[in-house]
Amino acid sequence: MLVLVVMAVLCLKGYQRSPQRRRTALLECLRFLIALLVVALLWQPEWRTVVEPTTKPRIALLWDASKSMQTTDAELPEILSSQREVVTRADFVQRVLASPWWQQVTANGQNEVVVRSFSANPEDPAAQSSAGTDLSTPLTDLLDQEDNLRAAIVISDGDWNQGQPPVAAAQKFLLRKIPLFTIPAGSAQRLPDLDLLAVNAPTYGIVGENMQIPFAIRSSLDREVRTTLRVRDDKGRERSKTIVLPANQTTYDSILWKLEKEGTSTMEISFPMAEGELVAANNARKFTIAGKPEKIRVLVVESLPRWEYRFLRNALSRDPGVELSCLLFHPQLGVGGGSDYVSAFPAKMEDLAKYDVIFLGDVGVAQDQLTKEQCEWIRGLVENQASGLVFLPGSQGNQLSLRDSALSDLIPVVYDDSKKAGIVENMPSPLALTTEGSSSLLTMLGDTEEDNPQVWRSLPGFYWHAALERAKPGTSVLAVHANRSVGAYGRVPLIVTKTAGTGKILFMGIDSAWRWRRGVEDKYHYRFWGQVARWMSYQRNMASGQRVRLFYTPERPAPGDTVSLTANAFDRNGAPLQEGTVMLSLTSPGGQTRLLELSKNDNAWGSFVGRAQIDAPGEWKLSASIAGEGSETVETTLLAQSVEWEKTGQPARPEVLEEMARIAQGRMISPESLSDLVKEITALPEPRPRESRVALWQHGAVIGTMIFLAALFWIARKWNGQI
Repeated sequence: MLVLVVMAVLCLKGYQRSPQRRRTALLECLRFLIALLVVALLWQPEWRTVVEPTTKPRIALLWDASKSMQTTDAELPEILSSQREVVTRADFVQRVLASPWWQQVTANGQNEVVVRSFSANPEDPAAQSSAGTDLSTPLTDLLDQEDNLRAAIVISDGDWNQGQPPVAAAQKFLLRKIPLFTIPAGSAQRLPDLDLLAVNAPTYGIVGENMQIPFAIRSSLDREVRTTLRVRDDKGRERSKTIVLPANQTTYDSILWKLEKEGTSTMEISFPMAEGELVAANNARKFTIAGKPEKIRVLVVESLPRWEYRFLRNALSRDPGVELSCLLFHPQLGVGGGSDYVSAFPAKMEDLAKYDVIFLGDVGVAQDQLTKEQCEWIRGLVENQASGLVFLPGSQGNQLSLRDSALSDLIPVVYDDSKKAGIVENMPSPLALTTEGSSSLLTMLGDTEEDNPQVWRSLPGFYWHAALERAKPGTSVLAVHANRSVGAYGRVPLIVTKTAGTGKILFMGIDSAWRWRRGVEDKYHYRFWGQVARWMSYQRNMASGQRVRLFYTPERPAPGDTVSLTANAFDRNGAPLQEGTVMLSLTSPGGQTRLLELSKNDNAWGSFVGRAQIDAPGEWKLSASIAGEGSETVETTLLAQSVEWEKTGQPARPEVLEEMARIAQGRMISPESLSDLVKEITALPEPRPRESRVALWQHGAVIGTMIFLAALFWIARKWNGQI
């Protein structure tokens, strides 16, 4: 009030001093009006509107129609069934809706009952996998549409997976002073079931070679189950594996499968229903995999022609899927020659880029061996073009010099400098697989997973191994020395893997794998090195042509995932592309096409990267080419796995419904207490008229008016000749 008095005095004095009284009077009135509005807005006024109801008080009955409501675990109370039978949650809802208790709510016309369903499973099969349950939106919409709501009742299993948290809608009910009641449907205990959660098969496999199909099975049975897992292809070929599933645990395992034909095959992995299991729909999954022939280009670099090198060379040269090049730096005889030999290390980057896997034996950075520049090339090839690198140290200890080169960070172990020549054993020592090694395709020497541990126990031991302190962080130790430890770090790591950029690294700390031929000839020795070559070149050969190579991760994304795309491009001479653009066409299962320009990495290896979001399940077509050159197009198919948000057999979540009711000052009603719910609803007071308040002090129209008046005042002062 004091501000207005002061402003009135100032306006009066301004009027009295002005020679143009009429204009000044209008100007000072405008000034006082602005001040009056500012003072009024400081009191935070509101525009209050009361909406009187035009209908009878309404009781909203919302029921869940999602797929999870098909679970058969809802026990009917005696008031709904004298037999207390167990039905699906959806049947339970229909029994509740048909209950005669609701007639008491509408007796004498005192209330109207509005029945609505929500989260119904869509009819379109393509949309069913992404359908879910939204508990919040239906409640919020109800408040927006109803102006005479007396109470709301929600019948659901509480299993929400889309939309805002349900408590947000419950808080809006609290503000409107409308109680919210909930009725849980289903059991909070998981049904007795075996659920095939995931099948993470690779996108392609090599014809004639074993591939590993990982899977996960969750058991909610209260007993151990022994079952048979089967894999079938579309030609009827089948392979089985006996597995034991512990009670109430998730089992992670894998099964081997050998592809025998080129092209895409649709396969199914399944297991039979166990005794006491109630849900059969989740005991099988289908997936596709492509079989193709492979020519893996391998470079082996060695110093002395030790036994390990000789037998490794024989194994790779006789593998029909391997194109072998050997470089032997003999200290006395010079560079080796003959079939499969090269006379020197590749002189150009493009010559080295053709190799999928490089084996480094007992060589290092030294005269007549490798140079530091060549080590930089090898590192670039691994990190940027997804090639594999295998370290095979020897008794000369030459590999220790690699620690002063670009390959230092790629070595997955820490050497013991005090024992450069390694450690010689008087008696043969065996390798012992780690838990990770037991499930790795690299160490799968048996014909089946069951045979593999026995095979490794029967392998001849080794007499020499590299002197090591430990494996570096971020590596995977597949096998260790069975008898020797290194202090606090445990057993000596002898077979170690890691990733480097887009490529893979393997360290083999023994030189006696050739002794695995004893009594079985080439069986295990050839199998091991063949698996190494294919595992390390897998990603690099996802989709390859003469001038473009394309690969991506993850291999089987789910809708909503972002896929990292990498393309290696080459010029007409085969050198990594330095100037140019790689375009990628991405076609969705629905036929919509997106064109992406991949960004060039800041390196000399012709690596181009990009990212794309997968928003639908099914087959996505990828095509990559060098823009503007009319070069070949490399095509591949990315299979996006459908993720079912709604599953049957999952436990109900009554705690969600209980929290919603508590926040909205209602309560959760058990099925046996439906009569109490009716009594509580009929005893509720009449709903209050709906009231809305608009804060004028922050309303856009008011703020705009104030800005307009201030601008008008400023213009008027100029017009009146005031500065």
